[in-house]
Order: sequence, then structure tokens, then C-alpha cells
Amino acid sequence: MRRRKSEVKEANHERWLITYADLITLLLIFFIVLFTFSNIDAKKFAGIAESLSKALGGGASMILEGQGPSVVSGAPVSEDRIQSKFTLSSEAEEKRLRKIKELIEKYARQQGLAGRMTARIEERGVVVSIQNTALFPLGSAELTPQAREIVRKVGQILITTDNYIRIEGHTCDLPIRTARFPSNWELSVARATSVVQELLRSVDFPPERLSASGYSEYRPVAPNDSDANRRQNRRVDFVVLRSRYKEVEPGVLPEFFYEKPKVIP
Repeated sequence: MRRRKSEVKEANHERWLITYADLITLLLIFFIVLFTFSNIDAKKFAGIAESLSKALGGGASMILEGQGPSVVSGAPVSEDRIQSKFTLSSEAEEKRLRKIKELIEKYARQQGLAGRMTARIEERGVVVSIQNTALFPLGSAELTPQAREIVRKVGQILITTDNYIRIEGHTCDLPIRTARFPSNWELSVARATSVVQELLRSVDFPPERLSASGYSEYRPVAPNDSDANRRQNRRVDFVVLRSRYKEVEPGVLPEFFYEKPKVIP
């Protein structure tokens, strides 16, 4: 009996090693997971977040900003490393937008339009601004022959990108009241639409990338207190929207979504 009891005690003496081994294994797995999270591909994470946002009907995208604390001691997450994953495509687009600006400015100098045609880079993209004196007669929305050539040349430059283009019509504060244009609202929209139609006709511009809007006299670039300032405010802007604005633009449905018209016998 004594021998059997001693054998049982010896058999149970090292059972704690099983629990200890399980604990070490779990800790190892835990630190492997933490190390994996510390090396997460930020670009892939942003893509997944954007896909989930669209699937759930959200309009905003998840953005990673700043430098968070490192998960693994001694391996800090570099802010440059995160930014490089996000800014690679934006840097390429920035370069493309600067190229558009340079081409527009070069064309304006060649045609003697440096004072009436400008290009600038804003938060929303490149804005090519052309004074209405270079495009339309006073109080009219009909493009002059010279204006058609200007619009055609600008369109040939802008068609090289895949960005959305918004044509914006602006007027000064001088009132207008004619049979066709009861106010500056109608005039500004009509001028923007005339430019869109010319782009479609002369450049065969993809219509799904174009939009037209009118702002009347309510988006001036200078005070309406002199003739020179009013000439600056009477303008048409070609806005090359940055790619990120596609997220808030109405989408284009595939062709099979549209119901074909029924033929009446």
C-alpha cells in the first residue's frame, strides 16, 4: 500500500507543467498577434475600411491620422511610413494637376490671354478661370468663334485626365432682365451649359465626367466696386476635381440598370 501511494504521488508531481506550457503557448500567440498588428498594411486597411463604408451605406471614409503608440516595445510606427502608403497616389495626382496648370498657363501666354485666363491649384483641384470677355458678348450665352477655339484647346488638355470636370458660370452684380435671362442666375447657368456643349461637340469629351453649375454674382473673386473688378467676376471656371471628390459625386449606373424604352407598335 505504501508503495502504491508513493507511485501515485510521483505521477502527479509534475502536472503543473502542462498548465505552464499552455500559458507559455498562449502568450507566444498573443505577442505574435501584436507584432502582426504593428506591421499592418495601412493602404490595405484603408481599402477595407472604404469598402465596408460603401457596403454599409456610409458616405465618409475612414482616415488614419497622426502617429499612434507602438504595440511592440522598441518598434515604433513611423509616421512617414504610414503617410507614404497613403500619399503615393495623391503625389502622382498632384504632379498631374501641376502639369495641367503649366499647360494652361503656357497656352494663355501663347494666345495673349495671360490677363484674362488664369490657372491655380486649390484644395478641390485645379481651377482654370476665363473671363467672360474672352468667351461671350455682354449679356449673352453664345460662344464667340474665338471662344470656341479656347474651349476646344482647354478641353484637349483636360481630357488627358480621368478626373471629374465641373464648369461653373459666374457674373458680376450688374442686374439683367431679358426675355431669355430674367436674372443673373439663368445667365450664369446658360454660360456654363454652353461651355459643356462645346466640350461635347468639339472634343468629344466623356459626358459622364462633366457637370455645369451657375453661381450668379454670389461667388465673386473681387469686390464689385469697379469695372476692372466686375470683369474679373464675370468668368467661367473649369474645375478639375481631385479624385477623392468622386466619393461624393453621384455615381454612374451600368448600362443594364437603365430600362430600355418600349417600342409602341
